[in-house]
Amino acid sequence: MGPTWLAGAIAAGPASMASLLGAGSAFGYSLLWVVVLSAVLGTVSQYLAMRLGLLTEDGIVSVVERHVGETWAWLLVVDVIFASGLAQLVIMKTVADVSATVTGVDARVWGVAWAVVLAVGLAGRGYRVAEVGAKVLVSAVVLAFVGSVFVVPIDLSAAAGGLTPTIPAGVDGALLAAGILGGAVHITLVTMQSYTMRSRGWTRDDYDLALFDVGGSMLVAFGIYSVAIFLVAASVLDSPDIGAIGAAKALEPAVGANAKWLFLLGLWGAAVSTLGSNTVVPPYLVADKLDWDTDVSDPRYRGLLVVVALASAGGAFLQGAFFPLLVLVLAFGLVGTPFALALVLYLLNHDGAVPVRNSAAANVGGLVLIGVTAVTAGTFLRGQYAAGVDGITAFVLLFAAVFTGATLVLLGRFVRETVTARGAA
Repeated sequence: MGPTWLAGAIAAGPASMASLLGAGSAFGYSLLWVVVLSAVLGTVSQYLAMRLGLLTEDGIVSVVERHVGETWAWLLVVDVIFASGLAQLVIMKTVADVSATVTGVDARVWGVAWAVVLAVGLAGRGYRVAEVGAKVLVSAVVLAFVGSVFVVPIDLSAAAGGLTPTIPAGVDGALLAAGILGGAVHITLVTMQSYTMRSRGWTRDDYDLALFDVGGSMLVAFGIYSVAIFLVAASVLDSPDIGAIGAAKALEPAVGANAKWLFLLGLWGAAVSTLGSNTVVPPYLVADKLDWDTDVSDPRYRGLLVVVALASAGGAFLQGAFFPLLVLVLAFGLVGTPFALALVLYLLNHDGAVPVRNSAAANVGGLVLIGVTAVTAGTFLRGQYAAGVDGITAFVLLFAAVFTGATLVLLGRFVRETVTARGAA
């Protein structure tokens, strides 16, 4: 196992944690259905991405360029750079702020230090060090939160009521729902899969292992992580504006005086694993588009890793609390995700791209995935627009308009090609 653990390290990161804690503390158990759905849909998205990567044995950007066109490949690269780049800065802010809280050393110093550690570690060892780090840290964080479930009083009856689909409290509820779903179904996770499997050396012969990897990493590990954090938050937190320190202190009655340090160490581990995994994503896609090798044996790819790692130090200089920023980052990433999913589904039904086309069940799952992410992202965007349009909101709306239009054009192209093929037959 391995490649999906790296995706799981990003999914089981501080942004997902912030969304889950915020949802549980603000609305109790009412969004449990979104938490469960996120694990299921996250598994479906990784399954589709895994199929495309193994059946083509190539990077997703190269496959898109070859079978859909160069413009589409550039659109995908831009989509990923914006989504993962913004996430990188906010995750670095999280790592730096938590490091400062634990040690007392200025967060900006920690930001620079962590950027150097990233550059040296990833440029020196590449994929392997990222995968091993993800396995260790994600496993530890999952076990920590599973343990917490056994010492927190869970109201099982109220939790069961949270399985009924509702979106509470308008804009705030929609933002948290988008954040939870965006943690599991994110363009970063979808696009990195083909590259991590290539770095692992997997081919079509490893299909069964890859399938097990997806199920174990996303459905089981990430699912347990998400449900455990949410249940703990819904049981013991009761503030609509919970922060890291507030969440830690609220756990003291359940786990004792060291709750603050235990919580911060868990958040620290989740943030570090996510930071390392997320760093490799933009270099993968850019290198693939420029026809470079996507491993550290190519000095150009190694240089991209170093640039992304060092640039992430800027996140430590962002103002404001990192918890609300983390939720917003996931919601923003969800806006660009339907486009990437549509490309994957299009290619999996393209005779020239894959030797075996998708099954009907896989296609239905993919369409449901696109529909749910599009509706959730649309609800978030509608709420942002209703709250007032400033510069950031205008950019997000423009970003959404571009990639929604591209997704619709791709859908029209698929329908036209299907009708033409049937007519010729």
